[in-house]
Amino acid sequence: MDQRAKAVAEFVLYASKLKGDEKGEAQNFLDHLFKAFGQKSVVEAGGVLEERIKKGKTTRFADLVWKDVLLLEMKKRGEKLEAHYEQALDYWINKVPSRPRYVILCNFDEFWIYDLNLQLHDPLDKVKVTELPDRYSALNFLFPENPQPVFNNNRIEVTRAAASHV
Repeated sequence: MDQRAKAVAEFVLYASKLKGDEKGEAQNFLDHLFKAFGQKSVVEAGGVLEERIKKGKTTRFADLVWKDVLLLEMKKRGEKLEAHYEQALDYWINKVPSRPRYVILCNFDEFWIYDLNLQLHDPLDKVKVTELPDRYSALNFLFPENPQPVFNNNRIEVTRAAASHV
């Protein structure tokens, strides 16, 4: 097992011990995730926990906004992520002019990864936390050196690959 996979496997072990309480455990979960991907911490990487997002006169709070890279919205363990897509999309839309490239919905068990500039309604990938040691490349953008992520449902890449075979 390579060093990256080992660090991610340690994160998976940590995550398995959590109850999955959004209010009480999400920030620690996210900090451990960032550390597993080679960052010192969420904050030291430049991430903002509970970032305020204005929509008219209303202020809402995104669980994590990391520069122009990521907006991540946490939900409690077992929560159906599809029910929260509109919330994440609304946060992303209201981050004008500095919208992050990726949006993730997470319920402590699964990451749904979107690039809303490429695919608006379907995630580029869905990765279970337990699969991360083998599938961490879908979250490559979390590493400090930012290697190209590898997604299972990137329709643009699938179309390009199919076109090159024709």
